Amino acid sequence: MNNQDQNGQDKTTRQRKQTQGHSIIRWVTIVLAVVIVATGFIVYHYFSGALEPLNPDSKQQIQINVPEGSSTRQIGSILQEKKVVKSGAVFSYYVKSHNITNFKAGYYVLKPSMTLNKIAKKLQKGGSATPVLLGKYVLIKEGETIDEVGSTIEKSSNFTQKQFIALMNDKDFINSLYKKYPDLLGSAMKASNVRYRLEGYLYPATYSLGKKTTLKSVVTQMVAKENDVLKPYYAKIKKQKMTVQEVLSLAALVEREGNTTSDRQKIAGVFLNRLAIKMPLQSDVSVYYAVKKSFGSDLTTTDLKDKSLYNLRLHKGYGPGPVNNPSEKSVLAVLHPKDRSKDYLYFVANLKTGKIYFSKTYDEHLANAASQDPSNK
Repeated sequence: MNNQDQNGQDKTTRQRKQTQGHSIIRWVTIVLAVVIVATGFIVYHYFSGALEPLNPDSKQQIQINVPEGSSTRQIGSILQEKKVVKSGAVFSYYVKSHNITNFKAGYYVLKPSMTLNKIAKKLQKGGSATPVLLGKYVLIKEGETIDEVGSTIEKSSNFTQKQFIALMNDKDFINSLYKKYPDLLGSAMKASNVRYRLEGYLYPATYSLGKKTTLKSVVTQMVAKENDVLKPYYAKIKKQKMTVQEVLSLAALVEREGNTTSDRQKIAGVFLNRLAIKMPLQSDVSVYYAVKKSFGSDLTTTDLKDKSLYNLRLHKGYGPGPVNNPSEKSVLAVLHPKDRSKDYLYFVANLKTGKIYFSKTYDEHLANAASQDPSNK
């Protein structure tokens, strides 16, 4: 075979290989295009479907709870988990693409038949502070003591007050909570002479009771809620050189002594001023707890002299611990007191108007007390 023939065959071979290569590339390109188109179609179909109501014919009402500070993605996950929408991710994309913001925390009753737009608009308006579709539930009111919480639980559930109080004295259970929430319960675990280790740590709120709800799970919810509420303030508590136990002890007194935000802040200022000069806090709220009387009932001279360490008419300092379960407002009053520089050491309320009068000296306090006919502080 001469060189000319050899070169022709090589050229033919190369052309054949190039043709085969181009064919492979063409087929790969076609396959990729088909895959991309198919994937796009599937994604489009899924996305379009997810924009539609989950079940247009459904009349079911579903309650959801949007926690404070939830992101759009978290809200979408809640909606999907509760089977209100088809896709939480699509809901998140939808509200972002339509610039729908300012969702509010709270309880909402939604339906699978609602459009994403309708759901979003409802979330903007704000929900209820407590569950709307309640079923069985227990409502812990601000300022309730553990004994009162036990009574409330007995009235609201199949659990008895005796069972609840037994759980409040269950050291293993309390230790398990401490391991979960060390920042919250650390100072409480170190406290001495407390009646109940968890007094002050059961956050006032409404808690749902399902068929499988246990007493331990209910209490765990309460403590978890307390931790969630106080978590943003742990750094400030430490900065002010206080413990969580001390803050809640003062907040429990403030809870019962004041009604408005301003009054609570001023009362907190009075208590902090008294602590600063090692003066007893002298709050009757502590006496009620010491002698186990309902708040607002008559206190006798004997009650006021009761030797319980909770009686802060006699004993200096914060006392063993909180005397009830205070609200976040009262905690904030302790962390942000008012008028401390005015050196107020006394306060007294007009029982008819509710107005509180503050004074620096005991003589001024007696004059205010005589003019207002209030209970002594």
